[in-house]
Amino acid sequence: MTPSKPGNPSEGKPAEEQTELEAAEAKEATAQEEAADEAVAEAPAPAEEKPRRARRARQRPTRPPEVEEAAKAAPRRSREVIERPVVRAQAKYVRTSARKARLVCDLLRGKSVQEARAILAYSQRSVARDWAKVLESAIANAEHNHELVGDDLRILTASADEGPTLKRFRPRAMGRATRIRKRTSHLTITLTPKE
Repeated sequence: MTPSKPGNPSEGKPAEEQTELEAAEAKEATAQEEAADEAVAEAPAPAEEKPRRARRARQRPTRPPEVEEAAKAAPRRSREVIERPVVRAQAKYVRTSARKARLVCDLLRGKSVQEARAILAYSQRSVARDWAKVLESAIANAEHNHELVGDDLRILTASADEGPTLKRFRPRAMGRATRIRKRTSHLTITLTPKE
């Protein structure tokens, strides 16, 4: 009896049985290799890449011929896209902070021109005068450039963006100086005709 390696399943068996086991294992391995070779041989050779349209057409579900004919015979409905002109006016470097200007422009968005004029006329904030100037400029642009009627317009958007900040200094106690930020903003209004 030959000594076998520890952990070998054929440990403690006679030499004849060991050779039979090894022969069986070798047969199984060769059978598996042959099966893998046959599978590779049966697999189709990689075809050339088909165009994308052909692949997409193959993936789409086909409709019955009656439905195809009816779809071709039916007149196509055209979608009429009505483009309304958009008129814009802007005031740059207005000497107010963008936050204060936004408090007023939030009241204007979506309102008609008459309502916006009334809101700005009775607003207590000083930036309302600047917004009124921008609104009147936009109305004048609409009437002159696009031949629209000023009273038939509504405010599409109103926005206040930050402009450059002017830096100034002020003397303080014990020889110090503090910076004063004089903020500016850019006001923009766009108008469009009412529906």
